[in-house]
Amino acid sequence: MGNKTILERVQDALEEIRPYLQADGGDISIVEITDDNIVKVQLMGACDGCPMSAQTMKNGVELVIKTKVPEIKEVVAV
Repeated sequence: MGNKTILERVQDALEEIRPYLQADGGDISIVEITDDNIVKVQLMGACDGCPMSAQTMKNGVELVIKTKVPEIKEVVAV
């Protein structure tokens, strides 16, 4: 793991998820990581407004990020 920051580790986690989102015509970007370790992300393209996006957030994005970066408490779409 080395000396990577929380942001760098969250970005690494997103890189694992990104190909699946892009396959469906979407993408994701980090808006901010709050002081209390909540990651705010923006869903883009086909993911923005998709009825499945809430489920994708919790079961996909949040799960992967929390597994890779245990300090993270929650991932929310803004």
